[in-house]
Formats: sequence, structure tokens, C-alpha cells
Amino acid sequence: MITAARNYLVFLRRCARIAFVGDWRYYTWMGVLTVVALFGLNAYAKQFAHGLIVTGMSDEVSWGVYIANFTFLVGVAAAAVMMVIPVYIYDNEELHDLVIFGELLAVAAIIMCLMFVTVDLGRPDRFWHLIPGIGQFNFPASMLSWDVIVLNGYLLLNVHICGYLLYSRYRGVKPGKWFYIPFVFVAIFWAVSIHTVTAFLYVGLGGRPFWNSSIVGPRFLASAFTAGPALIILALQVIRRVTHYHITDKALLTLRAIVQVSMLINVFLLVNEVFKEFYSGNLHVISSRYLFLGLHGHHALVPWIWSAITLNLIAMVILVLPLSRSLKYLNVACVLSIVGIWIEKGMGLVIPGFIPTPLGAVVEYTPSLNETLVCFGIWAFGLLCYTIFLRMSVPILQGRLAKANEGISEPGPDDVVEDAPAASHS
Repeated sequence: MITAARNYLVFLRRCARIAFVGDWRYYTWMGVLTVVALFGLNAYAKQFAHGLIVTGMSDEVSWGVYIANFTFLVGVAAAAVMMVIPVYIYDNEELHDLVIFGELLAVAAIIMCLMFVTVDLGRPDRFWHLIPGIGQFNFPASMLSWDVIVLNGYLLLNVHICGYLLYSRYRGVKPGKWFYIPFVFVAIFWAVSIHTVTAFLYVGLGGRPFWNSSIVGPRFLASAFTAGPALIILALQVIRRVTHYHITDKALLTLRAIVQVSMLINVFLLVNEVFKEFYSGNLHVISSRYLFLGLHGHHALVPWIWSAITLNLIAMVILVLPLSRSLKYLNVACVLSIVGIWIEKGMGLVIPGFIPTPLGAVVEYTPSLNETLVCFGIWAFGLLCYTIFLRMSVPILQGRLAKANEGISEPGPDDVVEDAPAASHS
């Protein structure tokens, strides 16, 4: 037991050490992210000292860009399952060795989710009231208590799966299926649950008719399975370019097929939602009218939602055409999908639910500069985490960082194995 603990601590120390080794591009990227994260931290310090008054939120619009980012990132985290399912259920060999990159992205996304929830709290120091035994967790009545469970549970599942597979690869031993395969299948259902529970947070608020639709859950999943794999496609190409890790075009095109189908479903569900809102013509359509057409001279979100719809439609057309088999056009479609869905599922979903208020007042919301800096800081920290995860995992998967070479100098940025065979998880 002592020897095993010592070996694991050596593994962690070597991983931490290699995270600070790289070429000028790596140091520049990490430096920029660190600076942006520090600006965000400074902005949050001001918010912590003065309260949410420094944000654009108010009594009328109590959820803003923080919850918008949270909603989007939960989808990104859930989308890791779209790599897990082809690998562990359909035994797709092209994605088999890349699934860990998707799971690491899920870990980084959940970290950002938890940070966005924290900064949205006016008094984060009172979080202890949720701790069972000390405070009142209010489970299972509260949907927020369900959200706390699914988010932290999904984080622990992915940390365990990634950590165990990487440590097994480091030791040069075959991972025991009994110790991670059951967690993989639990994670598949858990991934669906985290975004479904997030959708239920909105649907369950009876006083907000804009969110009271049973189609919100399926729309969340469709958008998640579009934007998440699209982000993974871009990330895998960056990994292939800067590390020479062997990633085939066929693997990227497999993910393209997932994005293609999910985008078609996402647009179809959006059309259904718009039809339901406007064809009925009842009083509950007023929030949708504000979002799409403007209301009483207020139209702050109109350019945003129509931009999102345009981006999604262009991305959908590119994805269904054969030209998206070219990575150049596929990358364009992925970027358009990510931006379009961020707007649609963020600003286009969260804000209109509060406008107008139950008393009929139209109070518009615009993020403040301080609020925006906090968001940029969290995104920078999340990308910083994901970069560090990749910097530690790629050398392990390539076999350059292993127990067999323990005691030898750590691999540097130029110690790259061209077209190194990828590691197997099975």
C-alpha cells in the first residue's frame, strides 16, 4: 500500500512538472490565459466586495450572462458522451483512442460550470447552507439540489475514468475493465441527466411561461450534441497540429456525422418551438415576441437571436453538403454552430424568460464590463485547465512519459514521436 501510494505521488509529481514545460507557443498561450484569468479574478473581487450591483442584473432580470454560460457549458460537458457511445457501445476504433480528450474537456467544462454558478451567487459564503447535516439540502424537492448532485457526480465520474486510464497507461499495464467500464456506462446516462436536469430548472418555473415547454429538454440535448462535438473537432485538430499525436481525418469525419444529425434535429426543434409560440397567438407569446420582434420599442435581443438563427442555418447547410468533408469547411461549420448555439441557448433562452416581468414591465438586461471580465476570466481558467490536462495526457498516451523511464529527464517540447501510435483503453 505504501509503495502504491508512493508510485502514485511520483506519477502526479511528474505530471505536474511536465505541465510547465513547453515551447514558446505554449508559454505564450498559457501566459495570455493566465493574464485574462487574473483580470477576471480582479473583477470578481470587486463584485464580491460590492455585490451584484456591479453586474447588469436586477430584481427583474436576476439571471444573466453567468447562467447563460453555465447553460451552454453543461451541454459541452454532456457532449463527451457522443464520443463515449460510439467507442464503448459500437466499438468504433477511430474514436477509441481519442475519447479521453472528450472526457477531459468534460472535466474542464464542469469546472467552469461550477465557477459560473459560484460567481452568480450574491453571497457565496452562505453556500454551507446546502451541506447536508449542517444546512438544509432540500433533496429531492428542489431541482437545484438535483443539479448539485448531477454536476459534481459527473465531474467525479470523468475524473476517475480519465485518471485511471492515464495511470494505467503510465504504468504500462492493461486497465481492469471492472474498474472503469461500469463507470463509463453510468457516465453515459449521467451525461444525459446533467443537461436534462438543467432544462428542468427552467421548465419547472411555472411563473415564466417562456420556459414552460416540454420540448426544452430535447432542445437542450440536441444543441449540446451539436456544439460539444463541434468544439471537440476543433480541439482535436489543434492537438494534432501542436503535438503530432496521431488523429485521423476519419475520426474527425465520424464526429462530423454526429454534429450533422444533431444540428438538423436542433433546427427542427427550434422551428417547432417558434410555431408553437406564434401560431397560438395567446398572451404567453409576449416573451417570444420581445425576443424575435421586439416589444414596445425594446429590441436589445432581436439582433442576437436572428444572428444565432442565421449562423445555425448556414452551419446546417454546410454540414449537409458534401463540401463539409473538407476540414476547412467543416471547421467553419463548427465555429458557426458553437457561436450560434451559445447565443441561442444563452442570451436567447435565459434573458427573455424574465421579460416582461409578471407585472408587465419591460426591463432590459445588458452585461456590465465587470460581469464580462468575470466571464472571460472563467473561460480563460477553463481553457488553462484543459491545456494542462492535454499537456499531461498526450506524453503519457504517446509513451514518452511512463514509469519505465522514471528517473530520466522529463520529455521536453521537442521530444515528439512523429505519428506515435495512440494508446488503447481496452
